[in-house]
Amino acid sequence: MTVTRFAPSPTGYLHVGNLRTALFNYLIAKKAGGQFILRLDDTDPERSKPEYADAIKQDLEWLGIEWDRVETQSSRLDRYADAADKLREIGRFYEAFETPTELDLKRKKQLNMGKPPVYDRAALALTDDEKAKLRAERGSGVWRFKLDHARINWTDGILGDISIDAASVSDPVLIRGDGQVLYTIASVVDDTDMGITHVVRGSDHVTNTATQIQIIEALGGTVPSFAHHSLLTGPQGEALSKRLGTLALRDLRENGVEPLALLSHMARIGSSDPIELRSSMDELVEGFDLPRFGSAPTKFDVDDLYPLTAKHLHGLDLSSVKSDLGSLNIPEDTQAAFWAVARENITTRHDIAKWWDLCQNGADPVIDAEDKDFVAEALALLPDGPYSDQSWSDWTSKVKEATGRKGRGLFMPLRKALTGMDHGPDMSQLLPLLQNIKAK
Repeated sequence: MTVTRFAPSPTGYLHVGNLRTALFNYLIAKKAGGQFILRLDDTDPERSKPEYADAIKQDLEWLGIEWDRVETQSSRLDRYADAADKLREIGRFYEAFETPTELDLKRKKQLNMGKPPVYDRAALALTDDEKAKLRAERGSGVWRFKLDHARINWTDGILGDISIDAASVSDPVLIRGDGQVLYTIASVVDDTDMGITHVVRGSDHVTNTATQIQIIEALGGTVPSFAHHSLLTGPQGEALSKRLGTLALRDLRENGVEPLALLSHMARIGSSDPIELRSSMDELVEGFDLPRFGSAPTKFDVDDLYPLTAKHLHGLDLSSVKSDLGSLNIPEDTQAAFWAVARENITTRHDIAKWWDLCQNGADPVIDAEDKDFVAEALALLPDGPYSDQSWSDWTSKVKEATGRKGRGLFMPLRKALTGMDHGPDMSQLLPLLQNIKAK
């Protein structure tokens, strides 16, 4: 069975970069009839917050990304301790005591000598007495995994064949001096215990994957299939990381982006397939093909989400917006006619209120100087309401006959006078809904 996971840290809100990882793993699992696990990486007790964990779930639920079960890493600390013990037993785990300043000096020295800035394994030469003395002076050290200095190879689901020389990578720290378990070992143990078969994540994890493959093999686990998607940039190719605070999913939701618009965009951006609005999650699952994604940085522009949102809304029937219309106290017998007018003239659901305000309260008329007398004469010919679907045609025919105007010169000044806009819905449909025509 195909089993995937999404493992966010509950230390902040989900953003579009996180979503890409979550969505890819979800689509892979669902297309194969497998399982998708939400795994909260909450081993940092100071930064992990319950409210962020709740927010992650709310964002995924809003999008329709459903998990088969939730796991928390904070409840699995005993398993990580067991794995650490096993690595010690087989001689692949060692304690190191360098301070950050000492490590920085070592890196600078290596760079000056033209060598890769990797940890020099000095801790392996320490005697037991020397370790005891350092512990007494500095406290517990960090625990590093001893890499086998060989090439690490795998076939990536997006990047193709990857080969990394382990000698060019520092032995990774898996446990901090304060005992906190770090992502690398927790992820490996979880992936092994939970039978994860496919891992999709950002290309910034490629080196991480190389070291994790060796840890998995050292612990006797089965290496899953890895794939690394491209990282998102801003529309001009700039680093997106500086803008992620403004691209939180909750902010997109509050700004009116529709779930299927966002999902349709994220399920295709960076692939060789065109971005097309999908009508359901099932359609997204059916059309997803991981090998069609490329490795080049992918430009993301939040403005691209709004045309898709508008297109999605244009296709909704009345039942899909009943709650929105009801919250505006739009009468039941008016809702169908109003939605027929409004739906193709909105970009987000927020715009519905603007159109209902126009219908109830009218608009400040826009009348060009050259049209002032014409509009005044035309409005004098407009009978009192209520109006029907035929009222606009009857009225404009009378105005045409009285003024001699026709075409755009006839219709545009009247639209602007009644709605304050030079665009909008068919006026024959809108006029019956106008309750207060200010221009009159």
